[in-house]
Amino acid sequence: MNARQRIAEITFRLLRWANDHLPTGVRAAVGVLFTLGGVLGFLPILGFWMLPLGLAIIALDIPPMRRRIHLWMARLHRTAYPDSNETYTPTSNQ
Repeated sequence: MNARQRIAEITFRLLRWANDHLPTGVRAAVGVLFTLGGVLGFLPILGFWMLPLGLAIIALDIPPMRRRIHLWMARLHRTAYPDSNETYTPTSNQ
């Protein structure tokens, strides 16, 4: 597995977990925390990678953006698991 596939897998798994397991208010709070961590990415442990991921987690709660995030998650799934016959389908709790 190359680095691009690994990044796509981690991103997909985190977004899917946030979508499936976090309630709306908590998901928005986690997204804000990730975004703030991304802004402080110059500090140790935190990273600039947290900024777009935090914005994506927040976008899961915004109805017009939700479809785009799910399309992005489907693309991440295809990149992370190129040999899989499964396709990503969003859960019904949206």
